[in-house]
Amino acid sequence: MLTSITIPDSVTEIGFGAFENCTSLKDIYVNITDLAAYSTKNKMHEIIRRNIRLLVNGVEITELVIPNSVTEIGTSAFRDCTSLTSITIPDSVTSIGDSAFNGCTSLTCITIPDSVTEIGTSAFRDCTSLTSITIPDSVTSIGKGAFYGCTSLTSITIPDSVTSIGDFAFNGCTSLTSITIPDSVTSIGDYAFSGCTSLTSVTIPDSVTSIRYQAFYSCGNLREVYCKRTTPPSIVKGAFDFNLPGRDIYVPTASVDAYKSASGWSDYASDIIGYDFE
Repeated sequence: MLTSITIPDSVTEIGFGAFENCTSLKDIYVNITDLAAYSTKNKMHEIIRRNIRLLVNGVEITELVIPNSVTEIGTSAFRDCTSLTSITIPDSVTSIGDSAFNGCTSLTCITIPDSVTEIGTSAFRDCTSLTSITIPDSVTSIGKGAFYGCTSLTSITIPDSVTSIGDFAFNGCTSLTSITIPDSVTSIGDYAFSGCTSLTSVTIPDSVTSIRYQAFYSCGNLREVYCKRTTPPSIVKGAFDFNLPGRDIYVPTASVDAYKSASGWSDYASDIIGYDFE
């Protein structure tokens, strides 16, 4: 019965399904010099897809510094590494792949360098111990479900370089209390902030032209929405349903009537209030 395996230095590739149905396999040992290759190019966790301890020289990984030779963190590279508490990504990395850190439930600290331009789908999904993260100015889009279910995330900085916030991007971030969306963003995806039950205030810049389905649905403590655009952004029904009762939506004073009569916005006509933005 195979319970552990040591991968030698000579191995250059691990094929898809290499450890398929190895139901007793719990420990994978790799050489420290080859960790980057196994965790990115060969996508170890995409191959294994189980909660397996990743060990280096017999020691379970809790902190990891990725070497400068790595340019991409691949799909599911560190998925379900539940003992990983912190990771440092070097300036050589330009993209963080889909589900790269999905399910890293002990991850509390991560530094994303300015070289990263893309944060993939579900990249940090269910990182339930992650409390804060700063997205660098190099990132232009936040992928679908990138921070879905990050229940300890209290703050996040979104840079002016980001133009779109993907579907489910911050869905279920129950500790997030406020969010300012930068002037560069033009679209807020379906369910982007749905279920952010601690969110009390949100500012939507005049650059946003589209707010998608249930983008702020079930944000039960959301009491203030500031929407700066003079022309009402297109909005899909239900975007602000199940917010805090008596929630106010502040819009430019000259645009109050336009908002109250616009499709989607008319559902919240009694909540819309004129505001003189600077």
